[in-house]
Amino acid sequence: MRLIHLALFALLANAVFAAPSDVYRSVLRIEVSTQVPDYQTPWNSGRFGGGIGTGFIIGKNRILTNAHVVSNARRVLITVHGSPVKYPAKVEHIAHDCDLALLSVENFKDFESFPTFAFGDVPSLESEVRVIGYPIGGDRISVTRGVVSRIDFQTYSHTRADSHLAIQIDAAINPGNSGGPVIQGDKVIGVAFQGLRQADNTGYIIPTPVIKRFLKDIEDGKYDHYVDLGFSEFPLHNPAMRSALGLPDDGIGVLVTRVIATSASDGFLQPGDVVTELDGYKVDSAGMVKIDGETVNLNEISERKFSGDKVKVRFLREGAWNDVEISLKTVPASRMYAIEYEKNPRYIVFGGLVFQPLDTNLFASAKFDDVTVRRLYTDYMPKGLFHKHRDVVILTRVESDPITSHLGDFSGFAVDKINGVEVNDLKHAYDLLHPEKAPEFHVIELFGADRPVVIPAAKIAEAEARIAKAYGINKMENLTD
Repeated sequence: MRLIHLALFALLANAVFAAPSDVYRSVLRIEVSTQVPDYQTPWNSGRFGGGIGTGFIIGKNRILTNAHVVSNARRVLITVHGSPVKYPAKVEHIAHDCDLALLSVENFKDFESFPTFAFGDVPSLESEVRVIGYPIGGDRISVTRGVVSRIDFQTYSHTRADSHLAIQIDAAINPGNSGGPVIQGDKVIGVAFQGLRQADNTGYIIPTPVIKRFLKDIEDGKYDHYVDLGFSEFPLHNPAMRSALGLPDDGIGVLVTRVIATSASDGFLQPGDVVTELDGYKVDSAGMVKIDGETVNLNEISERKFSGDKVKVRFLREGAWNDVEISLKTVPASRMYAIEYEKNPRYIVFGGLVFQPLDTNLFASAKFDDVTVRRLYTDYMPKGLFHKHRDVVILTRVESDPITSHLGDFSGFAVDKINGVEVNDLKHAYDLLHPEKAPEFHVIELFGADRPVVIPAAKIAEAEARIAKAYGINKMENLTD
């Protein structure tokens, strides 16, 4: 299933406000100018673009919307329903992992009399909701109705790597409605954020547990990201497997198949353990727990917690029951698999050779064919490659120059060693290429290449001057995000 952003959604409520016009004033049109980094030629400033989204007022100078509406923003303008005035706004907080952002305007005076939306709880299945927003096809507000058809964990398409609780509704969803409030009764029960391309009248909203967690996280002035239990599970439906593990046929328990190195569960759980309870909630054989009357994925336990919070885990290991408390934390290395925003590409240009660290942004733009690069990308987290390599450095381009005239076939390979030293990250690669005393030749060994790349050190400076002029490269390296 491929999930897509709704760049503008729609649905509204019989809210607590006196009249529909009051409601509409608090739902704002967001116009964004963006600049997207260029990972193919990382020294360039990137392409300019723009889009439209929706936001709504949740407090004094607090406007909630989706992260993807304002990602890579260079300018944000807000328009009130029925008014031609555009108000400059800025992004106060942004959480790409849960696709939410909080905006403010430079002067809130004109908005002070507007109603403020309040949040409700997770709606029940088959209950009706309404959404409001600014979908494509017109400039004015659009309102649609829908019914809650599913409450489940879903991949959030903004980063392609994060999954959280999401609510599916059968409303008519038009692209461009992202960030609009989804209302039931007099409360907001979600934010519209993505749709399903393969199905008609299917949209997804971010529910209030995710929204409230985001708002609580930023209370200290910064966003700290989600924490994770750090293990993968396998369902235990098979009676024979349950019997072999010493489990009764009661539909309780999942098998731990992998524990992420350095994660919260590392040192507490191990593959082969059977987890049966989290914080006193029974974990069924499909990996689900029942919270607030809804059956959801076991990760919802950690979803509502923060770094340093604890989770009580009961598990079976080799016939013995164990009870431990796990202190939750983030796993920074896992961001390898997430699309990143608001970051400039890191790179090194050295004698016409372009080196970049492997991540999902680069992987998506370069479409690497080398099987070793693909394996390094896939194994980075599961096999703990990040312990040794903060970056997997790739030779992404070989720019045309006399010094590189016979090196075209080497682009797209991962770097193993530079001058005999194994490369740990991009900064390390830069240091190895710029030693205090340069060797006669720089020797760069690549995984899977038939021979190393050999560059005469004495010709590097002249080559870089030619390449900088030919390709408009003002800066030969960027080592920070």
